[in-house]
Amino acid sequence: MATQHLSSALPAPAVSAAYPMAKPGYGKRSAPGEQARTRDDFALLPTRERYVAGFVDHLPDGAAMSVKQLAKQLPLYGQQAISTALKALSVAGHLRRVRCSVGSGDESRWVFRTFWSRTARDNEWWNTYLATENASRTTVPVKPPAPTAVPQQRTAPEATPDPAPTPAPAPATTPTAPPTVPTPPPAAFSPAYLALAQLGRNEHRLGLSADDCTTLEPLAAQWLDRGVTTDYLTSTLTAGLPAQIDSPAGLIRRRLIDKLPPRLPDTTSTASAAPNTPAPTRRLLVECTDCGRPGQPEALPDGLCHPCHTAHSAGGPPSPDPTQIAAVKAHMANLRDLLKPV
Repeated sequence: MATQHLSSALPAPAVSAAYPMAKPGYGKRSAPGEQARTRDDFALLPTRERYVAGFVDHLPDGAAMSVKQLAKQLPLYGQQAISTALKALSVAGHLRRVRCSVGSGDESRWVFRTFWSRTARDNEWWNTYLATENASRTTVPVKPPAPTAVPQQRTAPEATPDPAPTPAPAPATTPTAPPTVPTPPPAAFSPAYLALAQLGRNEHRLGLSADDCTTLEPLAAQWLDRGVTTDYLTSTLTAGLPAQIDSPAGLIRRRLIDKLPPRLPDTTSTASAAPNTPAPTRRLLVECTDCGRPGQPEALPDGLCHPCHTAHSAGGPPSPDPTQIAAVKAHMANLRDLLKPV
């Protein structure tokens, strides 16, 4: 747990109505069993952590929880300070960062969430709650829609001659409209093609032609086949661009090849599964609040992986090697001797 430090922290700024919301399924998600807000919430936290916690607590569910977005709204602290504060709030039992895979087959995608609890929870509570969340993520098989019956055109039966026909008034009938022939849907583009075509809208230096998108589509499809989202693909392709781009297609092709993500163990194909066989439950993974390394909830106490938890418990990074310290001191002594006046 975080060091208890009774603080008269600054009140967190009010949440602006224009605060960005994450895409559906992402962002903040409140944990159940919350107590009512009081003026003493987070009173045992240090000043910075209490300030950040008060702001996050008032964010609505689904709000963006990236360090960059939080730093934009909290001008007192930069991104590094916000990241350190979130790590302390994780250790104090107020939040956990998780990732989980939703959907199946070609519709599978990663969802990143930040679970928030105003009430500080211990590791046992978080592990139990996240296990419950994981159990509720069992994929329900969707039966394929029944084929639409095409109405057969009825033909009038052949009339048989009647030796003594009895004339009868014909019933009034309304003229029936001719059957409408459904028009075929327009050719659909793949998610990989659409992601490439959208690059020029988000970054004008990466405008691609239709031929470029068609040529690069197989490379982009490999990314989506490995479980990443189109947003992840777009952000990776547009990050750290040079000032001048002479060949957008060449740059994108190079990045699609060089930055291809690895396959994840749980991205298994369900194509051979029977239609009514439930798909296997995808595990919910906790991310280290400090470095982002994923793992099972039990393997990340306080929301930190083992190296980050060890560094946090030690109060910071490991101390330098004593041999190096002695060498530096000797070097400084030699410099002082050289600078002495003759």
